[in-house]
Amino acid sequence: MSSFVDHPVAKILQKRILILDGAMGTMVQRHKLTESDYRGERFKDWARDLKGNNDLLSLTRPDVIGSIHAAYLDAGADLIETNTFNANRISMADYGMEALVRELNIASARVAREQADAFTKKDPQKPRFVLGSIGPTNKTASISPDVNDPAFRAVTFQDLVTAYGEQIEALAEGGVDALLIETIFDTLNAKAAVFAALSFNVSAPKPLPLMLSGTITDASGRTLSGQTAEAFWISLAHARPLAFGFNCALGAKDMQPHLAAISRHVDTFMSAYPNAGLPNRFGEYDQSAKDMADLVGEFARADLVNIVGGCCGSTPEHIRAIAQAVKDLPPRKVPKHRTISTYSGLEPLVLRKEMNFINIGERTNVTGSKKFARLIIEEKYEEALSVARQQVENGAGIIDINMDEGMLDAKAAMVKFLNLIASEPDIARVPIMIDSSKWEVIEAALQCVQGKAIVNSISLKEGEDVFRRQALKLMKYGAAAVVMAFDEGGQADTKDRRVSICERACRILTEELGFP
Repeated sequence: MSSFVDHPVAKILQKRILILDGAMGTMVQRHKLTESDYRGERFKDWARDLKGNNDLLSLTRPDVIGSIHAAYLDAGADLIETNTFNANRISMADYGMEALVRELNIASARVAREQADAFTKKDPQKPRFVLGSIGPTNKTASISPDVNDPAFRAVTFQDLVTAYGEQIEALAEGGVDALLIETIFDTLNAKAAVFAALSFNVSAPKPLPLMLSGTITDASGRTLSGQTAEAFWISLAHARPLAFGFNCALGAKDMQPHLAAISRHVDTFMSAYPNAGLPNRFGEYDQSAKDMADLVGEFARADLVNIVGGCCGSTPEHIRAIAQAVKDLPPRKVPKHRTISTYSGLEPLVLRKEMNFINIGERTNVTGSKKFARLIIEEKYEEALSVARQQVENGAGIIDINMDEGMLDAKAAMVKFLNLIASEPDIARVPIMIDSSKWEVIEAALQCVQGKAIVNSISLKEGEDVFRRQALKLMKYGAAAVVMAFDEGGQADTKDRRVSICERACRILTEELGFP
């Protein structure tokens, strides 16, 4: 459950279904804006074409963006999104506008804030809220853009953390009520956004709740980066989001089974804002407001949602119809938190009491397999991947990867091997155990894995301060941990020492830090 249970939005969500706005791009298109509208006076001599950079309109045509917000609020939206889906320096590089990111986010947040506050003032019994829209960027951290080099990445985790951190700070300054990390097609990108948001909240005078919304790309029920719906949730549950759900790619009819698949697992509020059906051959959306509202109403009748709205193709007419369809329906009941161990690769791994034990494949460990060590040292990565594949085929539920060998650059080898595994779904379907005695290797590895990994290991060997710092970092990455029975005096050599060290570590993790 979210740590923001006393937030005004959370309190209302306990009582009724909230309405999110609809598509911004669809409404911008209705205005039939020209290149000169996008440029305005300020950017009239900009060297690149700017039409299509909708986020820029918050500076050059704030009247248009404000009117779109007002139309959705008038239609009954409780929550409106800022016009900042692409307002990060990675996406803005297409227009050479990286330096404008802070200004774009502040301006967009203030335009939305002004409209939300005006409607709240008109009807204080129906307060309106602003969500800072954070899109996935136009690059992916889990997939190589070069089919001939599957280990290559066009963007790093740290690049994403930096870009998202800059955007989040500006959205907060502009006055948003919460952050919406949306249209997630690559979980690793989203983990970087979560990392940035959690880092911001540690020192922010006003921490912001998170909402997360993923995109299931087709009938297989997986994200573009290959995760199932449940694995996707497990990978991001550490964010303790105020709301979690799906948007985009699918119409309401096709989205419902995926909402149902995760509803019993998600111990926070759930959101759904599908497209207005599927696009026709011209890329346009034909689904009527009534038809979409009828389908979204089924979400509520099936006890699947707490927040509903629209994505591509939806308009104020759609939102008004959706608001009407769910106004008398109760919100989804949030299930109790499950106190069981969960991990994920592309697929979930849930450890239940009735299970015997889990096989962990350790042949991808250079200290335990001479063959694997030789393959990595000789840079025969394709053959090394076959070792991992064979372990999974033979029943390993987790694969342990260790590159701590004197003749290797352990960090570089770990990153390359994990990036290669990401392109092999028959291996990547199981969770990864990151095995190293070097913290820099562990952290580099965590920045490559989209699932919920297990770190092997941390300990009290270097004292409580280092132990706390490492544990807090793991919480921001969403990783589990093996804790070794070491303390400042070395390895435990008696039963009493083992018990004492483990009790001390457990107390710090669970009682002091809230490690899940």
